Amino acid sequence: QVQLVESGGGLVQAGGSLRLSCAASGRTFSSYVMAWFRQAPGKEREFVAAINWSGGTTDYADSVKGRFTIARDNAKNTVYLQMNSLKPEDTALYYCAAGGGIGRTYTSYRYWGQGTQVTVSS
Repeated sequence: QVQLVESGGGLVQAGGSLRLSCAASGRTFSSYVMAWFRQAPGKEREFVAAINWSGGTTDYADSVKGRFTIARDNAKNTVYLQMNSLKPEDTALYYCAAGGGIGRTYTSYRYWGQGTQVTVSS
C-alpha cells in the first residue's frame, strides 16, 4: 500500500515556474514507477511525465517536453515536477501516481494522490 500526498500547486503568471512535490508513504517507494497526470475542467485526465525506479528513464508528454522535468529522491520518498515556462493551458489539477511500469495511460498506475491545483494566468 502506498499513500501519496501532493503539494506545491498555486497561482502563477504565464511564463512563471512552480515545483510540485509528491510525498509517498511506505518502504517500497523506490520500487515503483512514479508519474504525474493532470485534469482540466471538462477534459479527460492526461499523462504529463513518468520516471522509473532509479530515475534513469523518464517520459514526457509532447505538450510539456522541454518545459517540465520529473525527478525523484528515493531517500526522501518524494517525486518532483519542476514546471517552467508555464502556459494558461497548463492549468489543471495535477495528480501523482505510482505503478509497476512506465505507461501513459492512467490504468498503468495503481495508487493516486488527491491532486494539487495549478492555475496559470495570462
